[in-house]
Amino acid sequence: MRIERPGNIIPVGRQTKLLGVARSTVYYEPVVDTYTLELMRLIDEEYTKAPFYGSRKIKAVLRRKGYKVNRKRIQRLMRLMGIEAIYPRPNTSRADPNHKIYPYLLRDREITRVNEVWGTDITYIRLRHGWLYLVAIMDWVSRYVLILRAIHYPGG
Repeated sequence: MRIERPGNIIPVGRQTKLLGVARSTVYYEPVVDTYTLELMRLIDEEYTKAPFYGSRKIKAVLRRKGYKVNRKRIQRLMRLMGIEAIYPRPNTSRADPNHKIYPYLLRDREITRVNEVWGTDITYIRLRHGWLYLVAIMDWVSRYVLILRAIHYPGG
């Protein structure tokens, strides 16, 4: 939504009426508080280091650094920034009744030969400049690693 300022073909009052917004919003200029911006930067740094920190822990960290903040302010800024602590949510392992249930094909099968069943696993290792993903494909009987692949993704 962009409202043209005076001097254009359609007056500002008419533009705001067409868009369904109050005329005062055109003239409003938000006040940028440098202290709040500094707090938001610090909250972002702490959240990046430890995304499981909630408002209580971030408040404690900032107070140790000498900032006079309370929990409600930290909560408000975290909400404004769109961040929240990562923690286990309730009932995450409950199956959705709409999802299809696939049968376990190895349940009654006796695995006795090499190359009959393979398993796979993937994991990642955080590096200073990116991620290293490790992928392994393994034979179940011999425990022989058929493929071990490391893939580096730079960044972060």
